[in-house]
Amino acid sequence: MTIHEPVRTAADQPPLAARASAVGGSPVRDILAVTARPEVINFAGGLPAPGLFDSEGVAAAFRAVLEEMPERALQYSTTEGEPALREALAGRIAARGLPTGADDLIVTSGSQQGLSLLATALVEPGDTVLVEDPCYLAALQVFAFAGARVVPVPCDDDGIDPAALDALVAAERPKLLYTVPTFQNPTGRTMPVERRAAVAEVAVRRGLWIVEDDPYGELRFEGERVPWIAAQEGAAERTVLLGSFSKVMAPGLRLGWLRAPGALLRACAVAKQAADLHTPTVNQLAAARYLAERDLDAHVARVATVYGERRDVLLAGLPDSLPEGSRWVRPSGGMFVWVRLPSGMDAGELLARAVSESVAYVPGAPFFAGVPDARAMRLCFVTQGPDELREGLRRLRSVFC
Repeated sequence: MTIHEPVRTAADQPPLAARASAVGGSPVRDILAVTARPEVINFAGGLPAPGLFDSEGVAAAFRAVLEEMPERALQYSTTEGEPALREALAGRIAARGLPTGADDLIVTSGSQQGLSLLATALVEPGDTVLVEDPCYLAALQVFAFAGARVVPVPCDDDGIDPAALDALVAAERPKLLYTVPTFQNPTGRTMPVERRAAVAEVAVRRGLWIVEDDPYGELRFEGERVPWIAAQEGAAERTVLLGSFSKVMAPGLRLGWLRAPGALLRACAVAKQAADLHTPTVNQLAAARYLAERDLDAHVARVATVYGERRDVLLAGLPDSLPEGSRWVRPSGGMFVWVRLPSGMDAGELLARAVSESVAYVPGAPFFAGVPDARAMRLCFVTQGPDELREGLRRLRSVFC
């Protein structure tokens, strides 16, 4: 008699974590992948203009640190970041009205990592997080991964409505408020100083953390700089300030920073140890050398001048490129113009037609934590030069008009 062994089959793989299955990818990244053809004029990305990078200055800084201190530049570093870079960053922040020392800062792998560290240190699954409506897409991803319940705060053309914020904090007992108050992504709007003071007052009175993200604040084309929320009365101990070199030096360096009160800063340092130990040493030392030997402010001023000219080209062409009844925000800086098409139009549905015309934008609906606005779309105006912008506007006209 022959005894047959049972057929053995491979066991199923253990499933992904629920959060990995529930959180989708970035619509912007998906659109950029689809529209990577060189003939496409892409208003979709938030990409700094590569032709304006100070590549010679950055290269010189890398050469200097690799020639003068290769053993240190190629070695592990402290989790909080290289002292020289933290000292330089602290000086820049203090000069802009917020007293800061090197020990108040952690150098992060882009300000996006700072946001992830804060979610790890602050947010438990089920916690409520308040965000602007609409909100920076990657922030929505971070909070979703943390298992947060994300609640939008009503906003107008000046940003967060303080009275609505006060009512929501009382009703929802949130852990934090996330905001990009200067040249916001996606709307381009800027919160006036009076509104910032009112938001800070709510946070102090109600016991709320504010996460103030400022990746675009130095890219001002006109008007006076508005002080950070963190600099408002009583707000420094309630506010985490995030910043980045991505928009003012180069995004490929992946250098950002996080300023926070002591206990929270220490918790973020532990979270960073678990994430990546530290931000690359050579990049930090090169950035510190660049700040010591080059005039970053002068470079940013040159970039902002060019970006302002490109904004003006885009705004001048929108009336003839969009259907009658469209509305948009005129930003005083940053990288984006936020458009609302007339009632009944759907920017998401029209994207495929736009791509067929070799032009792309980001539909606005994914930016909303609450009810999406199908009419909305975001246009980035900094990556292309004036002639490409005008041609892109001509192609948009063939889509919408």
